[in-house]
Amino acid sequence: MEAIRKSLRDSAVARWSALGIVAFTMLAGYYITDSMAPLKGLLEQQLSWNSAEYGFFTSAYGWFNVFLFMLILGGIVLDRIGVRMTGVGAASIMVLGAVLKYWAVSTNSLDGVVWHILWFDTKAQVMLAAIGFAIFGVGVEVAGITVSKIVVKWFKGKELALAMGLQVSVARLGTALAIGISLPVALRMGHVSKPILLGLILLCIGLITFILYTFMDKKLDASESEVLAANSEEPDEEKFKVSDIKFIMNNRGWWYLAILCVLFYSAVFPFLKFATDLMVQKFHVSDKLAGFLPAMLPFGAILLTPLFGGIYDKKGKGATIMIIGAVLLIIVHALFSLPFLDQWFVAIVLIIVLGFGFSLVPSAMWPSVPKIIPYRYMGTAFALIFWVQNWGLMGVPALIGWVLQKYCITGYVMKGGVEVATYNYTLPMMIFTSFGVLALIFALLLKAEDKKKGYGLQLPNIEKSE
Repeated sequence: MEAIRKSLRDSAVARWSALGIVAFTMLAGYYITDSMAPLKGLLEQQLSWNSAEYGFFTSAYGWFNVFLFMLILGGIVLDRIGVRMTGVGAASIMVLGAVLKYWAVSTNSLDGVVWHILWFDTKAQVMLAAIGFAIFGVGVEVAGITVSKIVVKWFKGKELALAMGLQVSVARLGTALAIGISLPVALRMGHVSKPILLGLILLCIGLITFILYTFMDKKLDASESEVLAANSEEPDEEKFKVSDIKFIMNNRGWWYLAILCVLFYSAVFPFLKFATDLMVQKFHVSDKLAGFLPAMLPFGAILLTPLFGGIYDKKGKGATIMIIGAVLLIIVHALFSLPFLDQWFVAIVLIIVLGFGFSLVPSAMWPSVPKIIPYRYMGTAFALIFWVQNWGLMGVPALIGWVLQKYCITGYVMKGGVEVATYNYTLPMMIFTSFGVLALIFALLLKAEDKKKGYGLQLPNIEKSE
């Protein structure tokens, strides 16, 4: 009888294998998410985009998630039909969006075509690329909440923060590859669309790997049912109801965590969209090498996020970890905003320090959600957090692009026979600094709420065996 009392999740090989499979799907998704981040200058040269158009395109990531509530709907669907069907559907949507984005950027049939939409004119190429990115954004965000629920499913009461940290690290590897190799690939292969094609191939492989995972998940459910039957327990058949959203929204701790999330990621991911151009404009790094400096940030997170997650699992102090990460965020962006700090080695040091902050907050933030919200609400709870986060991922790049175009142009130079603008990044970096200050405030509020409600954010994640 002892063998039947063991769930598949009790096998270390099984649960870590499951993590590796779904993490690769997210790696491919994150590569596409940031594949055009280092290409701002090349888009201006080859496709005649400007900073406002680049910001508009980048903001499209959150259009459907925010305004059509697709992300919230995805979370509800996840809690209703489970991780298998939701994950395969989300990965398929990612592929569809990436195909449209690649076609729009690679085709010559849209050259010179301008569309009048509502009250403004826009290039057809920019709009179609943006729509593709928006479709992709729905898929990758729903995939993200699905994978988060999968990790909780396999690792709750075990190495949860370490597992989430490793999943984030593998995803960050996709970001790091995008930032580090997209520009060299585009230059080597002669067109700005080639890095997107590479990402599309990775995405197709990621869809296949997630389909393979569904067989493991089915075995896990069967083993869990056997354990319940062996212990004469009834399965929890209660399904999530739309009305249960009220339970989540009335939780102040959840709100503090969600607002901290949007502020923190608004100070990091939109920064990465402009970081390569920042290295060229302020720190005078060559175009060929500029992407490698910001790529150090996610590469650092790859190593440090699991490390800090392991500390949280064993020692606790999750709220304190988030506070320290927010403080580092403020320091780095404030120093980036100082005009006289323009030496390339200063940029390297600041990126490394930012990598620590970028590792600290997620390593504690995501494993804290299951301590605040019960598992049956988990998909929708993650979805609502991601929805709040998408307001920042959508709005901040558009804001920064508009600020650069409106207030920060310092002149024009010739690159590749094309006249392109030069920019002063002081004002955008001050905006990023303000997000860090607000993130610190909400991290402190979260710690106070944890002390009041006893969520256990300062306690270890690993449950001791009796």
